[in-house]
Amino acid sequence: MSSQKYASLRYTAARVGLLIACFAAVWGLCAARVIPLGVGSSNLVWMVLLALILSAPLSWVLLRKQRDAMSEQIVERVDRAKARINANAGQEDGV
Repeated sequence: MSSQKYASLRYTAARVGLLIACFAAVWGLCAARVIPLGVGSSNLVWMVLLALILSAPLSWVLLRKQRDAMSEQIVERVDRAKARINANAGQEDGV
């Protein structure tokens, strides 16, 4: 249970870290003129969009364990909330 306590936080931090790493790679490739810099003043927007496009499939593959742990954590929370709602509804019906 303790390994899943902060699963959502770990997944989110890993996802943001991967996005930052992809942005740094895109920035480096733009600085080295390996890939185009964009059109006009769209350089930053271009780099952010390209980093988002690159980080999405990478996170799908690289962060599978973290995503599964986060999913289990969310399912447990939803199940506990449903149980509380059902218990409260049962008490109201008995009144």
